[in-house]
Amino acid sequence: MIRFAIEKDIPKIEDLLAQVDMVHHNGRPDIFKIGTKYSAEELKELLKDALRPILVSVDANDEVMGYCFCIFQQHSNHAVLTDIKTLYIDDLCVDEKQRGKHIGRELYEAAVKLAKDSGCYNLTLNVWSCNRSAMHFYEAQGLAPQKIGMELVL
Repeated sequence: MIRFAIEKDIPKIEDLLAQVDMVHHNGRPDIFKIGTKYSAEELKELLKDALRPILVSVDANDEVMGYCFCIFQQHSNHAVLTDIKTLYIDDLCVDEKQRGKHIGRELYEAAVKLAKDSGCYNLTLNVWSCNRSAMHFYEAQGLAPQKIGMELVL
């Protein structure tokens, strides 16, 4: 079942954030420190923000198996960008013990539904090129590159 995250989910969300951090740290230790993206207090604040919904997949015991952090974005009256409304997936993670059960696809599909129901024009996300499994997952969901970030390490 997919639902919006609530405060009791924070400890498991913190565990999943640590899993994501390790994927990024292992892939790019020159960029990512070992840590987590949000503290428990920051997560409590995010849960109150309607423009930053967090979806969770839960089992029959209402235990979190994965999450999808979303952000509604819109550039109103921008000089060159149109006023389209976008749902940006900031982070999607399935517990490493739960992978292979299509939980990620269900979370992604719930985000797509949220975007459509909210009148969004599109859904976007970023994926680090060192995270090949995530790249393949998103391509399998039908996503295509919108823009490419490039770097020169000095």
